[in-house]
Amino acid sequence: MKLLTSSQIRELDAYTIKQEAIDSVELMERASQAFVNWFTEKFDRNKKIKVFCGPGNNGGDGLAISRLLLGKGYKTETFIIAAEKYSLDFKINEDRLANLARINYIENKSDIPSQSSSEIIVDAIFGSGLSKPVEGIFAEAIKSINASGACIISVDIASGLFTNQHNAKGLIVQPAYTISFQLPKLSFFLPQNERYTGEWILADIGLHEQFIKDADSKFNFTQASDIKPLIKKRNKFSHKGNFGKALIIGGSHGMMGAIVLAAKACLRTGAGLSVTYVPQCGYDILQTALPENMVLTDPEYKFIVGVPELDTYNAIAVGPGLGRAKASVLPLKKLLEESKVTLVIDADALYALAQNKELLEKIPAGSILTPHPKEFERLAGKALNDYHQLELLKQFAIKIKSYVVLKGAYTAIATPEGEIHFNSTGNPGMATGGSGDVLTGIIVSLLAQGYTSFEASLLGVYLHGYAGDIAVKKISEPSLIASDIVEGIGEFYKEFGSSN
Repeated sequence: MKLLTSSQIRELDAYTIKQEAIDSVELMERASQAFVNWFTEKFDRNKKIKVFCGPGNNGGDGLAISRLLLGKGYKTETFIIAAEKYSLDFKINEDRLANLARINYIENKSDIPSQSSSEIIVDAIFGSGLSKPVEGIFAEAIKSINASGACIISVDIASGLFTNQHNAKGLIVQPAYTISFQLPKLSFFLPQNERYTGEWILADIGLHEQFIKDADSKFNFTQASDIKPLIKKRNKFSHKGNFGKALIIGGSHGMMGAIVLAAKACLRTGAGLSVTYVPQCGYDILQTALPENMVLTDPEYKFIVGVPELDTYNAIAVGPGLGRAKASVLPLKKLLEESKVTLVIDADALYALAQNKELLEKIPAGSILTPHPKEFERLAGKALNDYHQLELLKQFAIKIKSYVVLKGAYTAIATPEGEIHFNSTGNPGMATGGSGDVLTGIIVSLLAQGYTSFEASLLGVYLHGYAGDIAVKKISEPSLIASDIVEGIGEFYKEFGSSN
């Protein structure tokens, strides 16, 4: 699913109106009806509702929503924040509502109504086209709404929040829900905007699919429909050689659990063979914890200083539990110089890269790096804000000609072509030690099975989050641990299919 800019959204509306030969006010009615359909399923008629409308088409949506809710028996009051001019569709809906109910006008701060925590507030003040900070009476209204303690629902986007650029200043509505029309906004995916988004829900209003398909966008949102076509089917006469041989390099004294998790996830994801290369202290641990996995050992006892013969592997991962001993850079350097296959670079291997940035140019093109935000900061520099971080992410992936998986809510995958794909699965319970090691095992397994780097990144991140969502349903967010995610991998394949 593509994410569009505010100007592209306006063009999409105009294209839909032209292609379907409808009036813009009819499209507004369609959007308002979609909002009301969601609202009436969520809330009963006992709640008092206050709808705040601005002077543009978002305010026009609010006026139509008020009229439709009144028609369904909801106790609704409508407030228009006065302005010098109003959009044409706003005026049409103002006239329609005025025939049914009284409309209140806010011209001064004293006109702002009192609100209580028992009410519902519908925020229809400003929409996706806003490009400057909110001021004056509009800011006063937003301040009052935020202080009310009421359940706030924003129409399309929270008033005051920019669609695809950083808000340097200005008041922004803090909703519990945002009902976004047709497509999500880029701003929804960034941590700095969490309190200005709440839970967001997509309302399909029938905007033209061909325009969306043809639109030029570097930002995408990965959903199940994008993942299902990627799954490779298994044939009846398949054998383990058909599903690749993966090597995972890492482990150190006291941190062998990381590579155990990675290897187990690798096997659960379907690799034909999983081989781990660990220090000698890890031999008994790996053989005991995961008998299905093959173990090779380094000459050193507590940490590794080399790599095994690399020619027989289809994909290689490095980093889980590697440790930060100075000698740990040696296996990474040797691997970067000798590997002829795609690499997955994670954890302490990323730390070693950050400390030895001359190694970045040695990364094989098409490799996959999986940093969390702090690891990424060490590699690419400190971001000024989340939008700047996206730009750094894009430029870094282009620079190293590889895929960079920035882990977190809506994990962002940057491609060497400068695209960014946000993931739709996962939950806060996955913010636990070892979760990233599981992801590394999943991705290297997919690479070994013949998936491209792009496919392995997209599918691996989605699968990882899906498995975490399965696990959290059985346990809880606070109680979830990384091994629970591994156990959820099989549920993904049961749902999405892996055989003819």
